[in-house]
Amino acid sequence: GKPVAITAPKDAVRHGLSLLTEDRKGQGLLLDLAVDKNITITDLGKVSRHGLVNRRAEAAAANDLIGQLRVKASSIEQAVRNLSGGNQQKVVLAKWLFRGTSTLILDEPTRGVDIGARREIYQLLWMLAAAQKGIIMVSSDLPELMGMCHRIIVFSKNKIVGEVPRAEFDQERILSLAYQEYVRP
Repeated sequence: GKPVAITAPKDAVRHGLSLLTEDRKGQGLLLDLAVDKNITITDLGKVSRHGLVNRRAEAAAANDLIGQLRVKASSIEQAVRNLSGGNQQKVVLAKWLFRGTSTLILDEPTRGVDIGARREIYQLLWMLAAAQKGIIMVSSDLPELMGMCHRIIVFSKNKIVGEVPRAEFDQERILSLAYQEYVRP
């Protein structure tokens, strides 16, 4: 509800914004670290005292979030590299929820995950929206957007060219907005 100055990623995080990047393996996770470390890395102050990580606090926080998000892992000490794509994505989501983010920006949130994990991720996003979390979903999958969003804002050539409320969702209309800049004489 108020303007903020964001000049670096740390400013965005401080203001409650988080990005679930399209490239979870390259930018969203520390693949060789365990599930618990990946979850708590966004706010070590919550599980540390005098600069030392309290393993019990870290384990409790990780166990709570993997339970809430239904992450399938053999233990919180399992390397994230060895999780399925859908469970890796849930760990990325868990780390930002641990941080206490108020707004999630999801870039291609279901890319590279199987159909079952996709459904679970959708359910989690609906649950978060119901809990008053702001969710901005960026996706090239129009049916995904139409199934998940309350409104779709269409960009073309780096400009907003239209906004479509849920009641007016129509694939042809949305696509025509997206491509109108390319077909004008």
